[in-house]
Amino acid sequence: MTAPSVLDVLRRAVPAAAAEAVASIDMPTITVDRDHLLDVARVLRDDPSLQFALLADVLAVDLLPAEPRYEVVYHLVCLGGPSMPPARLRVKVRAPASDPRVPSVVPVFPVAGWLEREVFDLMGLTFDGHPDLRRVLMPDDWEGHPLRKDYPVQVRKDVASWSPLQLSPEEFAATVQAAQAQAKARAGGGRSGTGEGGTERRD
Repeated sequence: MTAPSVLDVLRRAVPAAAAEAVASIDMPTITVDRDHLLDVARVLRDDPSLQFALLADVLAVDLLPAEPRYEVVYHLVCLGGPSMPPARLRVKVRAPASDPRVPSVVPVFPVAGWLEREVFDLMGLTFDGHPDLRRVLMPDDWEGHPLRKDYPVQVRKDVASWSPLQLSPEEFAATVQAAQAQAKARAGGGRSGTGEGGTERRD
């Protein structure tokens, strides 16, 4: 399956969508305008000649200083069947810096729920229509999005948790010593007063 063959199907099914092929060395790749993303996703999933039923990943790229600044990238898989071989497809959707949002594909691919949350958390893109769009890796009160190119490299932030997230050197040493003592106790408990071969030792 090639990008032009996929585009032929999409142009018949969603003629208003702006879709085009993009050069790629590993799999067919197309770009789609964000306004028609959901319609395109349904065709890619449901059309008998495509059957891209598996959404394997969602990620985002910050192209700063280029504009549109962001690309949301979807990796789709056709698992194949009796009449068609397995295939992969990469779909890219661009979003400008002034309006970093795209439609959520959760209505088409429910697995996108967690994947879109990760992109929102680390890159700061909003997915319109997502049922539960909130951080998934960073603390809820974290400021900024660490994968953006303009995010400061050195960030100092007080721990918001009620307990320390790291051990002090003294606590670490005490933990290691306690583990060693437990290991020795277990090893000593398994020894008997016999030598090799199970015979009793005599001095």
